[in-house]
Amino acid sequence: MPNNIMRNINALGVLGITVILSIGLIMQIALDELPCPLCLLQRISFTFAIYGFMLNVIRGLSFRHHGIIIIGALFGGAVALRQISLHVIPGTGTYGSPVFGLHYYTWAFILFAAILLAVGIMLIFSHPRQQDKQVIVTKAEYLICWAALFIIALNLIATFLECGPLVCDDNPTSYRLLM
Repeated sequence: MPNNIMRNINALGVLGITVILSIGLIMQIALDELPCPLCLLQRISFTFAIYGFMLNVIRGLSFRHHGIIIIGALFGGAVALRQISLHVIPGTGTYGSPVFGLHYYTWAFILFAAILLAVGIMLIFSHPRQQDKQVIVTKAEYLICWAALFIIALNLIATFLECGPLVCDDNPTSYRLLM
């Protein structure tokens, strides 16, 4: 598969995960649903996946960059599965509002699995010697990457306001630094 198509797929990966993090942040602010520590770990994992996709877009395709995506998705999937297992037992309740019938952590597990599948397919169609000699990043790709960095920064600020420099509460009810 040509490198420019693979880079476009990676740019779509950056954009898709940016939308996911944006939805989580919007739910946090608009619905006053503060993320729990496991939710924050899932956001960090999405950020690692964005980083790997972004490296493929800006620095060129590399198996190492795909490795970063895979590690982020595996860790995030494990955390999401842990949270699902905490809430699957009857009477334990759920955390957060459902989106299309599923909670954020369930969607996160599905999306981490989809990321792993997508990266696996990309690796199948990659040639071991297929490296970009000179990477030319388009304006759209730069815009997508800057949007991702902006959303990541907003998530970091929101997390710091929620937790401060301390360990986050298990079931947060307010922003610690805005009290």
